Amino acid sequence: MSDQLDQLAAELGRRLAGAGFMLATAESCTGGWIAKCVTDIAGSSGWLDRGFVTYSNAAKQDLLGVSAETLAVHGAVSEPVVREMAAGALARSAAQVAVAVSGVAGPGGGTDDKPVGRVCFGFALPGAVTTETRSFSGDRESVRRQAVAHALTRLIALVG
Repeated sequence: MSDQLDQLAAELGRRLAGAGFMLATAESCTGGWIAKCVTDIAGSSGWLDRGFVTYSNAAKQDLLGVSAETLAVHGAVSEPVVREMAAGALARSAAQVAVAVSGVAGPGGGTDDKPVGRVCFGFALPGAVTTETRSFSGDRESVRRQAVAHALTRLIALVG
């Protein structure tokens, strides 16, 4: 699977470089794994501006500008929160593309409304943020790895 992540990160890098874009990441449940995959690629300093690991709600607020109200009403694992995370990463960087991820990787922490494997994604370009929620299966590492692969795949499509 790491070969798959390496290939996805390399392809994303080619597309970002070709478009003249920089990337910012805002990660919660993936703990910086997206940024790690990207920085594994030689030359990534040409297309990665920065990565935010915002595991706590306080970090989401302090570093990305996520509102306390959004967190209180929707919870950290929600599309409204990843929308604000992605927009905040874009606003607090020199990037033209940002990704945000927040989820329940397990093995604990799941609820009926937000079960283990639920991961929310936000993707931002200047003036536009899209969100989506996916459900992944497997153990903690598997859920996180699938989330990273999905984020990289969607970023490749977004950049074109």
